[in-house]
Amino acid sequence: MPSNFVWYELMTTNAKAAAGFYRKVVGWKADDAAMPGMDYTLLKAGEAPMAGLMDMPKEAKGAGAMPGWMGYVGVDNVDAYVGRVTKAGGAVHMPATDIPNVGRFATVADPQGAVFSLFTPGDGPPPTQPEAGTPGTIGWRELMAGDGDKVFAFYAGLFGWTKAEAIDMGPMGKYQLFAAGAEPIGGMMTKPAEMPMPAWCYYFQVDAIGAATERLKSAGGKVVNGPMEVPGGSWIVQGIDP
Repeated sequence: MPSNFVWYELMTTNAKAAAGFYRKVVGWKADDAAMPGMDYTLLKAGEAPMAGLMDMPKEAKGAGAMPGWMGYVGVDNVDAYVGRVTKAGGAVHMPATDIPNVGRFATVADPQGAVFSLFTPGDGPPPTQPEAGTPGTIGWRELMAGDGDKVFAFYAGLFGWTKAEAIDMGPMGKYQLFAAGAEPIGGMMTKPAEMPMPAWCYYFQVDAIGAATERLKSAGGKVVNGPMEVPGGSWIVQGIDP
């Protein structure tokens, strides 16, 4: 069975303020995860955890790291997959590490520099997920790659993802949908020249795009693209939190 995204995480400069922003804009509930030795907030759709957030470590801030979202892909053996990443030309940013009572993870990058994490859960049943499309769930994953055509082979070989529909975006190039099993879960394309480096972007389901856009702006965020309709009839807006 192909691997899929299982978790999303925000590393930020102000966790308390960020929790308030995303509660207002996305509609998430924010709860303390009660993890020993660290402050970690769970962002929930109802009672179902969808994502987490935490303050960036001091050493990361000192090194000039910027706040950002991370996606975790579930695999059966993190250590083995770290080896597969490096063999395929990727890089390791955080070696395989245990999270007590949660699982094991590593942070890696594809050969073009886009960063993501690998995750193997610990024992216990996975949490029940809301229906797709429920506000607060993650609706789409998107890679703006250095070269969308070349990087697809890396992810296909690593996770078993397959090509779905390809959409002609005119001067912007080809937008390649990818599937983990029967249904597409995201898209990949070559990033625009003005984008400084390849990166993953994650889309959060909201109640209504217009209302969510106004909430984003009133909460101090910035709209960088949209709202706009995309193929299939969905609407998106891309933004930056405060």
